[in-house]
Amino acid sequence: MSLFNRLKKKFSGKHTDEEIENKESDELIDELDDGLISLEEFEEWEQEQIGYKFRMGLEKSRERFQAQINQLMATHRTVDEDFFEALEEVLISADVGFNTVMELTDELRDYAKLKNITETVDLKEVIVEKMIEIYERNNHISEEMNMQDDLTVILVVGVNGVGKTTSIGKIAHRYVKEGKSVMLAAGDTFRAGAINQLQVWGDRVGADVIKQSEGSDPAAVVFDAVNAAKRRGTDVLICDTAGRLQNKGNLMKELEKIKNVIKKVDENAPHEVLLVLDATTGQNALSQAKAFNEVTEITGIVLTKLDGTAKGGIVLAIKNELGIPVKFVGLGEKIDDLEVFSAENYVYGLFSDMIDETSEENDE
Repeated sequence: MSLFNRLKKKFSGKHTDEEIENKESDELIDELDDGLISLEEFEEWEQEQIGYKFRMGLEKSRERFQAQINQLMATHRTVDEDFFEALEEVLISADVGFNTVMELTDELRDYAKLKNITETVDLKEVIVEKMIEIYERNNHISEEMNMQDDLTVILVVGVNGVGKTTSIGKIAHRYVKEGKSVMLAAGDTFRAGAINQLQVWGDRVGADVIKQSEGSDPAAVVFDAVNAAKRRGTDVLICDTAGRLQNKGNLMKELEKIKNVIKKVDENAPHEVLLVLDATTGQNALSQAKAFNEVTEITGIVLTKLDGTAKGGIVLAIKNELGIPVKFVGLGEKIDDLEVFSAENYVYGLFSDMIDETSEENDE
């Protein structure tokens, strides 16, 4: 089965977009508990909802990218060097990243030669397949969150304005919905209003917040939080930090100090260090990821505002060029719109129209 047909089978179900949009997750869980739907029906609904969210969230990127690909195929019907150079321009404009684009187009050239492909339309699906291959190349890097049987400590870093505190709140909400007890540590003691903002999220999602006054030592706040989480038997502790990347030396010392106080309580913690990036900033987000990775070891990316950009290729650039997996993506402003990332979900959201078109052509 081709990639496009496999993705269509996985994500396309019997429910309309309107039905999916109006069906709440809590309602599905209640129907499952009451025996009104089977586990298989519940999982089908859930998969359709995820596919719908990625389709809607990546709508801007999909419309722009597909229009460019279609234009490219119409202008360049023959596989030649002009076609590959034009494809490189399309991919670079989608923020896929220069190195990743060169790697992708080189592999496409080799594939076209090997399979003796002469018409560009025959490469349409291969382009998508190669994008997935490149993303999944470093399979030893897990996209799964490193959750523990007892306390999981998550450190969250990122510059101001990327949606760091909102992401912390939404991640906390996910875990609370899963039945876990969650605590938040207000470690960003420098930005005005950061502590209050985190407290608002804690109240909203039902998570305890450990805080001190503005200007306090962030490491002291986190130390108090880790001890409190251990005492209370908390499942997940999420620690906010200050986003002052302009002074790398101070930031490195601050994050190192925070890590050291965490290790005094749990030598294996923090179990995750998540960097929050704003997808709408494109290549600037990639630069931030490089800079933060020099300051502290990043285990995963939270990519916010993916629904607000027409350049969704940044996901590939981050993973391929930095070897850091994207673990969560923001696909909207609602509290449930932060989704666990997977390459197949992302590719379906980015190419769903193209996938449906190809599948229909095959059916004919």
